[in-house]
Formats: sequence, C-alpha cells, structure tokens
Amino acid sequence: MTAPSIAHFGVVGHPIAHSQSPFIHHEFARQTGLTVQYEKILAPLDGFSDTVRQFFRTGGRGLNITVPFKQEAYELARAHLSQRAALAGAVNTLWMHDSALHGCNTDGAGLVADLRRLGHDPRGKRTLLLGAGGAARGAIPALTEAGCRTLHIANRTAARAEQLQRDFTDYASRYDTVLTSGAITRVQGQWDLVINATSSSLDAATAFDIQLEYAPGALAYDMAYGTQPTIFMQQAAQQGAHEQADGLGMLVSQAAVSFAIWNGIEPATTPVLASLRARLSNNDARS
Repeated sequence: MTAPSIAHFGVVGHPIAHSQSPFIHHEFARQTGLTVQYEKILAPLDGFSDTVRQFFRTGGRGLNITVPFKQEAYELARAHLSQRAALAGAVNTLWMHDSALHGCNTDGAGLVADLRRLGHDPRGKRTLLLGAGGAARGAIPALTEAGCRTLHIANRTAARAEQLQRDFTDYASRYDTVLTSGAITRVQGQWDLVINATSSSLDAATAFDIQLEYAPGALAYDMAYGTQPTIFMQQAAQQGAHEQADGLGMLVSQAAVSFAIWNGIEPATTPVLASLRARLSNNDARS
C-alpha cells in the first residue's frame, strides 16, 4: 500500500515561537482525515521573500503569514490577490496556483465567523470598532458585508480613523452600512457590538480609559486573547457589556478559512477551539 503523501504547510513570522497555528492545523487535519506537516518558520526581518520562495520551491503547499510580514506578503502576491486581501492591504495566506503566487486575507472572515458562533451576527448591529491599524482595516470589509447597520471607527488619532472611513465609504455603501469615524475619546451613543482591534488591552499602561455605553445584550469583543480576560474585557464587564469574548475563536476561524483554501475542506472550529483553550490553560497552569 502506498503511504499517503504529506502536504507541507507553515506559518512565517518574526517572532514565531508563540504561534498556535501548528496545533490548530494539525487538529483540522486529524478531524478531516488529511495528512499534513505544518511548521513554524522564523524568517529574518530582511529575508521574508527569500523564505517564501524557498518554501514553495521545495514543494510547500501553503503559508500563513503573521507579524511583521503581512504587507510584504501582499506585495509578493500583488498580481493575484483575493478581494479580501486587496481591500485589507495585507495578506495572511499564500499558496501557488498555475505556477503563480496567490494571496488572501482571512482575518475579517474569521472575525465574522466567530461573532456568529457566539450568537452575535453583525447584521443590523450598531458596531463600534476601536483602532485604525491593519487589524481594523482587515475587519471593515467583512463587517460591512455582514450587514452592520452602522460602523463607527474610533482611534486615538482621529485622522487615521477618518482616512479609513474615506477608504471604505464607497464599499460600505454597497451593503447599506453607515460608516463614520472619529477620536476614541469622543465616542458617543449606545452600541450592540464593540470590537477592540488595538493591542492596548495587552498592556495596562496603554489601555483605553474611556466610558462606553453598551446596549442590552451587547457583546464586547477583543481581537487579542489570553488565558485570562483581557483588560478590555474587564473594562467592558464593569461598564455593563452583557457578554465579553476574546479573539481566540477568531484565530481558529481565520485558520479554518486558510485550511479550506488550501485543501478544499471546511473544518469544524468549535472542537478545535475547545482543545486550544484547554491547551493554553494547561500551559499557563504549568508555568
């Protein structure tokens, strides 16, 4: 009997030791009956493109890309970008097709999938997006496609939020989403969904000190994750958010979109998320 061929995948970043992607993708493979090898790849800060070319030259099937290389990945795959990647201006998923490098950004799709898993479909919601960096840019198209009634982008520097509003106003109008922006210190109104797309909740010294008004049943969602509730989640609970969630489910859901692009199979995310949550908790308990 011929042994099954092993499809080779990986995640490229700098640093990369912390990545949970190998665990996630090996769980997806086990679930779907595929045989894969998925590795962490540390690329030199000045050697990303060479790392990618070498990977695919030696038969690699697909790569996930994490910080700080998503913009470089975008440039490498510029000739063959998905609409998601073109709108986000960044790529986190690469693969070869017809001898050409293709790129997609699965972050926004992963975010919306996780919001729906939590029972908070963005459709019709008054949504506040905190931050105006790459994470926010990747989220905006997916949130508008999902049918947010209003989407307000708030940032410490209002000009950056206003630039994102200009960039996406026409796109949002296709989905009847009202897109607005402003300074994070001037946020007003009641929100059904508040999404933190900044890294502020990872550091108490830089955490937002703002009072938000949450609507009944509202969700406060932090793209960051950890073994304990993030600072943003703690603040949201104190301010009356009905539910708080971190971004671990987004991590698993965006990985599932990449897995489907490469393998043509959509894995179930819920059991993998539960396994990953237990794994992180166990590791934290041992440290």
